[in-house]
Amino acid sequence: MDMLIPVILSGGSGTRLWPLSRKNRPKQFLALMGENTLFQQTVLRTTKLDQAQAPIIVCSEDHRFTVAEQLQELRVGGASILLEPAARNTAPAIALAAMQAASSDPEALLLVLPADHLIGDEASFTDAVRRAAPLAADGWLVTFGIRPEAPETGFGYIKRAESVSPDGFKVAQFVEKPDSATAERYVASGEFDWNSGMFLFKAGRFLDELKACSPAIHDAVASVYATAKPDLDFVRFDKTAMAAVPEDSIDYAVMEKTKHAAVVPVSCRWSDIGSWSALWDASEKDADGNATQGDVVTYDTRNTLVRSHDRHMVATIGLDDVVVISTPDATLVASRDKVQHVKQVVDGLNRAGRSEHLAHRQVYRPWGSYDSIDMGERFQVKRIVVKPGSVLSLQMHHHRAEHWIVVSGTAEVTCGEKVFLLTENQSTYIPLGVTHRLRNVGKVPLELIEVQSGSYLGEDDIVRFEDVYGRA
Repeated sequence: MDMLIPVILSGGSGTRLWPLSRKNRPKQFLALMGENTLFQQTVLRTTKLDQAQAPIIVCSEDHRFTVAEQLQELRVGGASILLEPAARNTAPAIALAAMQAASSDPEALLLVLPADHLIGDEASFTDAVRRAAPLAADGWLVTFGIRPEAPETGFGYIKRAESVSPDGFKVAQFVEKPDSATAERYVASGEFDWNSGMFLFKAGRFLDELKACSPAIHDAVASVYATAKPDLDFVRFDKTAMAAVPEDSIDYAVMEKTKHAAVVPVSCRWSDIGSWSALWDASEKDADGNATQGDVVTYDTRNTLVRSHDRHMVATIGLDDVVVISTPDATLVASRDKVQHVKQVVDGLNRAGRSEHLAHRQVYRPWGSYDSIDMGERFQVKRIVVKPGSVLSLQMHHHRAEHWIVVSGTAEVTCGEKVFLLTENQSTYIPLGVTHRLRNVGKVPLELIEVQSGSYLGEDDIVRFEDVYGRA
């Protein structure tokens, strides 16, 4: 196999798995199956491929530190993290990655993978990539078709045409998600595969086809790429230039138009985890068909998915074909055949100006995390955890004062002109309007309780003067 560069698309919002998946931490960054997140599983999958280089990752600015931290947990270095200042669908995202790769080697093979897919048979997937590599090296734009296990209406399909290699076929047609009768006909014909959204092609070849099939997208992305600026471990692009890029998927922009689309069929126990029902399908189940996680007790319950969060028990009685998802600030209860309507709930929360679709109660930051334990009209209580060696920005607030009580670890506190240490069971007061900073100078996580009081407690009441993460 020639040099292979994985391209991992991590820009999805994952609204169909609410309330667990939210805008600030969508499904690709959650450990839905196993210890690693779906994003981490995707990265690890690529390390098993011959000639695989460090990945190119395309994600939103909001998730940049999550990506960096999850790569660090895997001890995967050298990745290029491209930050999309605005989401423009998969064709522009892949074009940015292709331009990044082509700047070093236009002949490099790009393996494009969504970050939120689950593959149960990784050996079959790895074998499919090896079988597809000669086709990609010959100039084909290869997509991977999943051999259908059932007449699924939630996926697009690819119709195979004549063979172009021992393992690949020319694409006859891409078709949209069908109704039940059409899906049954597709599966019965033996000529159709599920459209996986995974691709393999040369970087330069893809850009040539993009320019031929969708020149407006190609030229607009080229203008965006010309604005690239390194920032810490990331590559930033101009937001105004990105907003001018036409929005389109790779299927519409290239794959349905090119004469060089090929498909390599594969059976690898694939799932896009596109709904809670799909997660139930992919999960291990007990004798009653229940898939559970967390502190869960079931009685007279069958074919049900139940997930609980830390320090919270969920008990079910007399349920059949139901989904129960509990988080600290929201609980979803739905029939398993109605979970596709979760998006309507998220849309309703957005219209109502609520925040439960945006962020969890526990919010992750590059320095650690905070959990809003309690809040009222003029107060809020947070549990803050700061990673060893990490430091928050030098900041101040116009509308609130803060009390800090150290639970464990050692804190270096800057409060106005004073800098001092606090250890377990010690506390301090940060008056309204005073510049302050918190640093973990120890080798273990710093945990503290913060009590805020004031007329306004929103996260946007922060004025940053210095910040090692570039947020000042």
